[in-house]
Amino acid sequence: MNQDKDSVGHKIKEAVIGKPRNIKDPSLFHKLALIPVLAWIGLGADGLSSASYGPEEAFKVLGQNTYLALALAVATALTVFIISYAYSRIIEYFPSGGGGYIVATHTLGEKAGVLSGSALLVDYMLTITVSIVSCGDAIFSFFPAAYQPFKTPFEIMAILFLVVINLRGIRESVTMLAPIFIVFIATHVLLIGYGILKHIPQIGAVAGTVRSGFQGGLATLGLGGMALLFLRAFSMGGGTFTGIEAVSNGLQIMREPRVKNGKRTMVYLSVSLALTAGGILVCYLLLGVHPTAGKTLNAVLAGQVFGSWSFGNILALITIFAEGALLLVAAQTGFVDGPRVMANMAVDYWFPHRFASLSDRLTMQNGVVLMGGSAILLLIYSRGRISTLVVMYSINVFLTFSLSELGMSRFFIKNRRKEPHWKKHLPVHLTGLTVCLTILIVTILEKFARGGWLTLAITAIVIVLCYVIKGHYNRVRKGVRELDDMLVAIPHSGAYNADPTDPKEMTAIQLVSGYSGFGVHTFLSIIRGFPGLYKNFVFVSIAEVDAGAFKESESVSRLTSATKDALRKYVDMARRLGFPAESHFDTGIDVVQTASNLCESVAREFPKSTVFAGQTVFRRPGIINRILHNETAFAIQQELRWKGITTVILPIRINI
Repeated sequence: MNQDKDSVGHKIKEAVIGKPRNIKDPSLFHKLALIPVLAWIGLGADGLSSASYGPEEAFKVLGQNTYLALALAVATALTVFIISYAYSRIIEYFPSGGGGYIVATHTLGEKAGVLSGSALLVDYMLTITVSIVSCGDAIFSFFPAAYQPFKTPFEIMAILFLVVINLRGIRESVTMLAPIFIVFIATHVLLIGYGILKHIPQIGAVAGTVRSGFQGGLATLGLGGMALLFLRAFSMGGGTFTGIEAVSNGLQIMREPRVKNGKRTMVYLSVSLALTAGGILVCYLLLGVHPTAGKTLNAVLAGQVFGSWSFGNILALITIFAEGALLLVAAQTGFVDGPRVMANMAVDYWFPHRFASLSDRLTMQNGVVLMGGSAILLLIYSRGRISTLVVMYSINVFLTFSLSELGMSRFFIKNRRKEPHWKKHLPVHLTGLTVCLTILIVTILEKFARGGWLTLAITAIVIVLCYVIKGHYNRVRKGVRELDDMLVAIPHSGAYNADPTDPKEMTAIQLVSGYSGFGVHTFLSIIRGFPGLYKNFVFVSIAEVDAGAFKESESVSRLTSATKDALRKYVDMARRLGFPAESHFDTGIDVVQTASNLCESVAREFPKSTVFAGQTVFRRPGIINRILHNETAFAIQQELRWKGITTVILPIRINI
């Protein structure tokens, strides 16, 4: 049952999360949507923050062969632009958002879609955990070793903090974290810019060192060995490219025109990431950065770059704190896009429908809570070790990248006669597919035995659960279709009753959801179970605005029109069977609360009334049925009973 508005719990909830939003506000979408700069912060921080650990992982693999760092920087920047360009095309051709899941589903089929979606979900869980643990590592790099036991509790509290601010709303959470992003950009422009400019006079000497190192590498490793080392380092730094897909996944939160703003956000993300990741690798080479116990390579770099300044230690501290804090912002991407992937999959029946539901703050609170809880479990499992998490991390994102690139390649090949620019776009997607598949294969081979198997195992479990859920929903839908086939087109006998409803007569208030055999069955059960008792019928329906409908104002308008159309059919059916009838509807995100309020209003107009609702009944009720079905009718009945309104639940048997 919903909390009383005057209760202490309700007041605390409003104080922490905020007051409910008005779904009927025509300017609501504009108020909640993000402009490109805010989207760059909310969705691009994940990609940009990967420069905190991706280049470091790649550089460490080189060992003494640091002369390859320059080529690695160029390859990293080029790959960022290739993948970003490919996702800009995805934004253009799939403007409703959904990213990898939608692309794979529409271009390769639902099996590829559920694989991509499941991989994305696990990836976003890891995004949160990796970002938060990296944040903790960066911040605690400057604390004495005695403070290390406090790192994991700090990281758990950081995840809980993000859960709370995301329950308040995406725009609020992004705005709150924006100053951190700005400080990161400012300090890293200074770090990379000064680090490179300071060494311009030594460019010749550095070039000579690179050349001699390359010649030495040829002598000791051979060309093949150097190529394999470079490929391994490039693949191990694959974490640098994580987060590039976030903009296309979260396109629904962009302000109109979405495609234009989404592509602009992608430009901001790609340029900032390419310059930051590539610049850091170049600085590692120029300053001869080497790992130091208890410090990240970026912390060592900041110390060396600013060490000669009078306030250098403070600036280095601010730079690394900004880096750690940005990783907190980066975790935001998991909370923004993870629940949206769940919602898209829930609309397609791969996930319980409750994950497509919206809270009164218009957030996907079930998804936010699940993402936060999963991230905490992964944090505890890894004991806060970034080395363990990074091993688990990059696999899934490149699985999704590969499926998206394969899907877009297939799309342009299949539609080459319809797409005038297919020759321009196809090579980019094929190049992206080759790069992503290469990184995926090398990453799996490198990381499988060291913990990568766990990522694949978790993803496989998610996929199996998706098929179990989809199978159940398909069986239920089959049973409902059988009702539709039998009852939707029932013959009507007798004269059409055009009389107005009479509030003084006994009235049946029937809750319906769409015109279907389910609703018709409930209507006929009322007539059969209470013969001659009810003289009027009032059909009540709620246009439920879930994640599938809450994309734009037009979507809500279409939902409202469909609800009105279904009610007209019920009224027409009742009148053709001889009963005066009318209908009432409302729009809301909480079906239980909205329906109970509307039924209370109708019951005041028709004092001699009873509320009826149908409820699906299964032969073998079990935990799966309770999880996958909300039992909305019973929840509404409980609300109405408290208000003193008689409510009857009629069972509708589904034989599965």
